[in-house]
Amino acid sequence: MDQTKKPVLEFFPIEQDSKLRVNIIESGDVHAGFPSPVQDAYLRQPIDLNKELVDHPATTFIVRVAGDSMIDEGIDSGDLLLVDRSLYPSQKNLTICMVDGEFCVKRIVQRGNKVLLKSGNRRYPPIEVGGNTEFTVWGVVTWVLKRKLG
Repeated sequence: MDQTKKPVLEFFPIEQDSKLRVNIIESGDVHAGFPSPVQDAYLRQPIDLNKELVDHPATTFIVRVAGDSMIDEGIDSGDLLLVDRSLYPSQKNLTICMVDGEFCVKRIVQRGNKVLLKSGNRRYPPIEVGGNTEFTVWGVVTWVLKRKLG
């Protein structure tokens, strides 16, 4: 990997023993149309986001995305991805792959004998995994975390 290039993905381990909890308000459903009356909602015990989002703590990592190759999949630069290395990928999954020593986020598509890594942006053509390509599936994306401010 060229040392002068900024990394496309940054990897972070999951903190398994965090005491941080987030309060949750439950009202049965959160309506996207007409609002539910406030008195129908009530504050529950705080939840642990690790327990809520992570099935396999020892094999789950957080990855920060840089770039626009997955914007049509709803993934923007700066988003955080939860990635589980213990899961086996299918064509329905987004994956973190290593291609020729570089990490990327792609959808794996198999067409006959060909394996393609498809971007979520029409500006980027699929990458064909050929005989000379070093290719590894590093993990499966289980959650996309976005900041929705501004």
